[in-house]
Amino acid sequence: MTTAVVVFTADLRLHDHPPLRAALRAHDTVVPLFVRDDAIAAAGFAPPNRAAFLADCLTGLDEGLLRCGGRLVVRSGRVVDVVCAVAHEADATEVHMAADHSGYAQRREDRLRTALEGRGRALRVHDGVGTALPPGAVTPQDSDHYAVFGPYFRRWSAERLREPLAAPRRVPVPEGVRSERLPSRAEVAGTSPGLAAGGETEGRRLLTAWLRGPLDAYGERHDDLAGDATSRLSPHLHFGTVSAAEAVHRARAAGGPGAEAFVRQLCWRDFHRQLLAARPAAAHDDYRTRGDRWRTGHTAAADIEAWKRGRTGYPVVDATMRRLAHEGWTHNRGRLLAASFLTKTLYVDWRIGARHFLELLVDGDIANNQLNWQWVAGTGTDTRPNRVLNPVLQGRRYDPQGAYVRRWVPELAGIEGPAVHEPWKPAVRDRVRGGYPAPIVDLPDGLARFRAARGR
Repeated sequence: MTTAVVVFTADLRLHDHPPLRAALRAHDTVVPLFVRDDAIAAAGFAPPNRAAFLADCLTGLDEGLLRCGGRLVVRSGRVVDVVCAVAHEADATEVHMAADHSGYAQRREDRLRTALEGRGRALRVHDGVGTALPPGAVTPQDSDHYAVFGPYFRRWSAERLREPLAAPRRVPVPEGVRSERLPSRAEVAGTSPGLAAGGETEGRRLLTAWLRGPLDAYGERHDDLAGDATSRLSPHLHFGTVSAAEAVHRARAAGGPGAEAFVRQLCWRDFHRQLLAARPAAAHDDYRTRGDRWRTGHTAAADIEAWKRGRTGYPVVDATMRRLAHEGWTHNRGRLLAASFLTKTLYVDWRIGARHFLELLVDGDIANNQLNWQWVAGTGTDTRPNRVLNPVLQGRRYDPQGAYVRRWVPELAGIEGPAVHEPWKPAVRDRVRGGYPAPIVDLPDGLARFRAARGR
């Protein structure tokens, strides 16, 4: 009788799980293992919202395994030490896991392979588990990765994706491998009050509901701030309770312009991962340095605090930041507006904004978060690095009647229609309540400061 260990990371599901299916095909029993990584917690990458959502995901994974006759083994510690210890306890000959592509994940994989091989065990790494198409599957002739999205999307779209795998019916787990008690969302303090539920069952429910109706209008409505016309699947894609490959297949099967727009967004996830895989330092360094001299000092610190609290005086920015604090999630168009305001109007280092987002976002993802921030800041892959999003004009365009602002900025609930985007104007100023602040910067001044600092 042979045994394998299957290490779950950001792939907390049973459906379409290549490492688990490969281990079940080759071995009599498997140990489904999740390691609560001390290094991730020490680095600050396990803030309350993601810790609570993760607890839901682990509970759901354990329940799914129990229905298959198995169970989830949870241990805490350093990944290499824990995996080697569990492999020894189970007398496992192989360890299976999904590939990951951050600098930390690549180093972890190298250390784990060396440690296991030194003990006579093999590490089997499966690519394309967290992405629809693996990083490096398509490359331009003159580079190891694509630096512009358009050409990548064309190549990506022409590739044939692997077929999704069904969930296993039976997962036999050997006796005698101990597990810690699973974490519980109720034990996590400091979460956002509107935090969504996690787990594979919830993720698959959301995906099915999305494909059955709202997807049709996604191409037209995905930037509608008040309409809430997005899938809300990003946390599930981040934790792997929903398979990106399966989501692409099912969306394409549904068809229509909404499906095309949705698949394009899924491609952006793969684009950022192939970029980070090739340039791991982009998690903290400019992908394309512009020689920026970001603002610092007391005035900048006060502006940053106002931005974090949703008190900049620009309603669409403040609505986005307050929603982020309340839900641990916020609309993609809002993310772009808030990021542009911080980096282009206030001229604050993108890393400060990216760090704040990672502290709150339940879908906080190094590849997507850091590289999207750089795209907005003009230090990433945007072909128009001087692009500036005007929060007033953007608010009028994507929240034309002001419903989004009034929902999240109650001080402005008495201002009807698009006038809510300019509450400082004399015609509506007397309807502002609760001490809503005046703008912390004039837009022309902020734009001029940005251009002058860049020497343009």
